[in-house]
Amino acid sequence: MSASTATTASGSASVNALTRRARRRSAALGVAAWVVGIGFCLPALWMVLTSFHAEADAATNPPSLAAALTLDGYRTFFGGGGGPTPWPPLVNSLAASFFSTVLVLLLALPAAYALSIRRVRKWTDVMFFFLSTKMLPVVAGLLPVYLFAKNTGLLDNIWLLVLLYTSMNLPIAVWMMQSFLADVPVSIIEAAQVDGARLPTVLRRVVAPVAGPGIAATALICFIFSWNELLFARVLTGVVAGTAPVHLTTFVTSQGLFLAQLCAASVVVSLPVLVAGYAAQDKLVQGLSLGAVK
Repeated sequence: MSASTATTASGSASVNALTRRARRRSAALGVAAWVVGIGFCLPALWMVLTSFHAEADAATNPPSLAAALTLDGYRTFFGGGGGPTPWPPLVNSLAASFFSTVLVLLLALPAAYALSIRRVRKWTDVMFFFLSTKMLPVVAGLLPVYLFAKNTGLLDNIWLLVLLYTSMNLPIAVWMMQSFLADVPVSIIEAAQVDGARLPTVLRRVVAPVAGPGIAATALICFIFSWNELLFARVLTGVVAGTAPVHLTTFVTSQGLFLAQLCAASVVVSLPVLVAGYAAQDKLVQGLSLGAVK
């Protein structure tokens, strides 16, 4: 009896030791995750702090955390003191990103439907072709696109950027939506077709609501890619169709780097993407995790 009791006590001690070791490991992993997360957020937080400093304080090395705060950088960005207004570039970026995202969704949804639910012949080859288009360096297509825009009179035209962003984001959108639509139950589509629904009705009233989180995630990613694009916008636009990233480059001049103004401009330009991501965060998480668990 004493031997059995000793064995039980030894087993309980071993279990308690394993439990404590697991808790310490979990706590260490939690601390490490917090450190990594803060490390990722630190540059953005530093940018926000620098945007509230004066140029003289922002240019000090090492920078001063206790420097006086001011809104001069934001006043200058929004045209205070006779500077250029940022509203036309912001509106151009919003228009190019919004309309290109809408076009991408309108084209990617039926394409993904044909590649996932009603699969065409050699659909894997089609998917590889879409993927191969992303392997071409963007700079390799810059000169042909510039010559095309010049000969057709589309230089400094916002609709050229809409078409370019649509073509650039369409492959990744088809790839994402193909995986999302693959999880749509075929039975509900067949039931709708038995009731006489045609393909546009099926896509609009059956497929789109079921795959809504995936479509939202795709739309948000395409919007971000379009909003952040700089190379084509820098080369193909000028005064009329310049976008927000192009406007940011004006703060780096031959006279020097206006760091506080640049940080203020970067904060303002980043806000639409942050707001869109926050508003659609639940759909984004659902969409990116759709199909992960069967």
